[in-house]
Amino acid sequence: MMSCGSPPTEVEDEYEKLVIRMNPPRVTVDNTSDIAATLVKVDSANKFGSLLEVVQVLTDLKITIRRAYISSDGEWFMDVFHVVDHEGNKLSDSEVINRIEQSLGAKALRLQSSKSSVGIQAIAGHTSVELIGRDRPGLLSEVFAVLTDLKCNVVAAEVWTHNSRMASVVYVTDGATGGPINDSDWLDKIKVLLRYVLKGNRDKRSAKTAISKGATHKERRLHQIMCADRDYNSEDESLEEEEETSDRNKPFVTVENCIEKEYTVVNVRCKDRPKLLFDTICTLTDMKFVVFHGTVITEGPEAHQEYYIRHLDESPVSSEGERQRLVHCLEAAIQRRNTEGLRLELCCEDRVGLLSDVTRIFRENGLAVSQAEVSTRGSQAMNVFYVMDASGNPVQSHTIEAVRNEIGERILHVKDDSSSTSRDSGRLSFGNMIRSRSEKFLYNLGLIRSCS
Repeated sequence: MMSCGSPPTEVEDEYEKLVIRMNPPRVTVDNTSDIAATLVKVDSANKFGSLLEVVQVLTDLKITIRRAYISSDGEWFMDVFHVVDHEGNKLSDSEVINRIEQSLGAKALRLQSSKSSVGIQAIAGHTSVELIGRDRPGLLSEVFAVLTDLKCNVVAAEVWTHNSRMASVVYVTDGATGGPINDSDWLDKIKVLLRYVLKGNRDKRSAKTAISKGATHKERRLHQIMCADRDYNSEDESLEEEEETSDRNKPFVTVENCIEKEYTVVNVRCKDRPKLLFDTICTLTDMKFVVFHGTVITEGPEAHQEYYIRHLDESPVSSEGERQRLVHCLEAAIQRRNTEGLRLELCCEDRVGLLSDVTRIFRENGLAVSQAEVSTRGSQAMNVFYVMDASGNPVQSHTIEAVRNEIGERILHVKDDSSSTSRDSGRLSFGNMIRSRSEKFLYNLGLIRSCS
């Protein structure tokens, strides 16, 4: 594999394009080898970020990855994914093949870091607003209220909270024209007012603003924003004590050097959930690590991931400080997306100010939003909120009923995931009884088990 420690020269860039043209990605779908899942096999010329691109495509298609086997020594990578659709069935749609091939054939987007707490970026169709600040009850309501007051329409958003920090990527349009916002004075006003809201009277880490650049994948950008904000470090002692009481939910991450093979071996064990593989691969990639070999297996409700990694210059982790940082960053990446609270789904006709009104009702009824995903399909708003009370406790049923009565019982629904979780657990356990050919292959290479 070509070393990518520094930006590629024009010759290297053209060589990479030539290799891809001569050896286009090969994607095959196998529905016969595994009775419980579809095997998606990807062979392609290797370049830094190839693995993340594949996982990102599968994740965006809402495909669940039950098992994965990764091998990328040399200038070629071969990945095998055991996948099912969102209902736990084998795949039958050929769209996954086209999407992966298109992704691998395109030039990887270059990462661009941003130290700002509020970044604004005008891209096709909308303007992207990035936020980072200290989390508190009612913060999201204040953010949406400011955007509504400034005549902005929110068409999509993702909100994460972790370790008392809140990060969000919000896509807005001009409320009058429906197009992106390009007026510099308008953008400056948005930044100033949102920074004022984020900073509040306690946050000392949200004083800077800047205009972001690039067009990074939304969820990957959230990981980058929160990691740059060092959300993997607790802000106060009370939060650390709170975390100690919930160690049973904490992911188990180990990082050890395998001296004989000059790899660093990363092991992750945690509760399985959607998009888990994306979160770990995204973190390793953004920390400039290359995954040379890897195995991902879900056992019932638990997931086990093992990666053999090196730096871009092909050196393993070299210090205890670096090892600890890698552990903390992986733990944080897993925990950021862990959903806490009651899931509420809002489905209705979209309008300017909808989110401001809904989150205001949440705030007035003492609800705090721990995570949110906002999207618009045509004229319909399709929004998901995870809510708790202002103290972080489960929401009382009478509070939810009051909120539903005010917003509308027909458009705000309470979602219970417990039945689907138990149903999927049975399927996963059954699927794991079968040892696939790809697993045997990696086992024979000695790359499934960690070095002692």
